[in-house]
Amino acid sequence: MQPKNTKAEGKAAKAYAKASRPWFKKKRWWLAGGVLILIIAIAAGGSGGGDDDNTANDDNGSSSTENSTPDAEAPSEGDEPEPEPEPEPEPEPEPEPELTASQENAIEAAENYLSFAGFSKKGLIRQLSSPAGDNYPKADAVFAVNQLDVDWREEAVESAEQYLEFTSFSRDGLIQQLTSSAGDMYTLAEAEYAADKVGL
Repeated sequence: MQPKNTKAEGKAAKAYAKASRPWFKKKRWWLAGGVLILIIAIAAGGSGGGDDDNTANDDNGSSSTENSTPDAEAPSEGDEPEPEPEPEPEPEPEPEPELTASQENAIEAAENYLSFAGFSKKGLIRQLSSPAGDNYPKADAVFAVNQLDVDWREEAVESAEQYLEFTSFSRDGLIQQLTSSAGDMYTLAEAEYAADKVGL
């Protein structure tokens, strides 16, 4: 029976010695530590790779966004605004012609005639250029009358009223007097307008 007890005591002593060893000498600690370090390394490597992937994705995403933005904003050929037409330059005002003394005097004479009597355009030119009138050159008389702002129909009415002040006229007689080359030389339309205005 002694050999068995010796074997059992030896096993018990071995187990006691194992259990009483310091913690850093135990194999299980090194194994657990190694596994822990391995897990940390894998986790660190995985997260780093993920960041790189995310960064690459971000870069790719930003670059694709940047590349796509100009295409989206770039107007198509059909949307290009038409160039505005250049404004036409305003024509320069023509310089006023310098009047001769004869032309200035003819204008003044024409205005004086119209201030006290009715005249047709042709009648006023005749009065200004006639030797029995003012005897201006015909060109100056025409020039002077053309410078005036005159309603020749109203002049015909004035002439008709002056005729009717000292004598009687029929409608046809008045129109004939107003249009006659020996009379006032109004146009037929002006004479008929005057006859209507004076009630004939």
